[in-house]
Amino acid sequence: MYESYEELMERKLAMTQDKRDRRQGSLIFDAMGPNAAETAAFYADLTMLEDRTFADTATGDDLTRRCAERGVIRKEATKATFYGSFVDAEGEAYPLKQGERFYLEPYYYQVLMEENGRVVLECETAGEDGNSYLGTLLPVNHLEGLAEAKLTELRTDGEDAESDDMLRKRYMDSFSADAFGGNVADYKLKVGALQNVGGVKVYPVWQGGGTVKLVIIDQGWKAPTEMELEALQKEIDPEKRGEGYGMAPIGHRVTVAGVTEVKCNVSMEITWQADADTESGKREIQERIEAYLLELRKAWAESEYLIARISYLESAALAATGVLDVQNCTINGQGSNLQMEADEIPVLGEFEVVV
Repeated sequence: MYESYEELMERKLAMTQDKRDRRQGSLIFDAMGPNAAETAAFYADLTMLEDRTFADTATGDDLTRRCAERGVIRKEATKATFYGSFVDAEGEAYPLKQGERFYLEPYYYQVLMEENGRVVLECETAGEDGNSYLGTLLPVNHLEGLAEAKLTELRTDGEDAESDDMLRKRYMDSFSADAFGGNVADYKLKVGALQNVGGVKVYPVWQGGGTVKLVIIDQGWKAPTEMELEALQKEIDPEKRGEGYGMAPIGHRVTVAGVTEVKCNVSMEITWQADADTESGKREIQERIEAYLLELRKAWAESEYLIARISYLESAALAATGVLDVQNCTINGQGSNLQMEADEIPVLGEFEVVV
């Protein structure tokens, strides 16, 4: 947008008399050079400042601040919570105090509370990575009489902070959506802004007048847990009574449900190059297939339904290192595309490579 060093020098030198020596190394050239360099650096900073100012090019904290001016707040990273099992030498439940800390490589966990007779722990590290580990816990401090400690079940997902792309989309949508008084656009805008919500489909009058069904995909593009759905139901319309105690308008009896995950068991015959590392190649193919299915899940809220296509799976395999050819690709034993229902999303199940 602004002028470069070369363009500035050309303009400056053009203003001098023709009889003056303007070649590189001349007195005039060397006198003008530092000023042109500083001006070019200033212009570069000005361009960067403009990019940081407008929502379509801003990133990070700059985008967060721009969106906040519109009331669109970036969703913060959340911590995963788990159920744990703690027993003494006699196999009886071991009493724990709130705040007791445990370790399961590579994360630390802290006791939050007891819920229906089960111990709830929270991962001290926020984000999706904390969702993946179950197993034996080691106490940070010695606990006399504790025989066994295990992390047994994921209770609520930890989520990464909202990405720039997701935040920017919500910001732009806030200008184009005709949101008012509990219409479909209003539900999409307001429910989409809630923590742990990645996308939502709105079904008005799904069981007669005054009823609304919201189907949610979580921020990690997975089916939400039961605890997450309960929290959303409580925030939107507690007890599904439509009495206006949640964010839903009075008279709207809202039911919150989650998407259904459909496992896609993929099998394909691969012809490898002679020097190919087949194990590494198989992992790469699997990663590419998972990336394709993730993109489908991200598009769920804006799609009538999703289709997992054989051709895309074959293309993903052909792009992997060491692959010569792909044949007989199937999804769940069928050599045809897999069409989901409106509220279903594809996740990779078993992956088999036949040589």
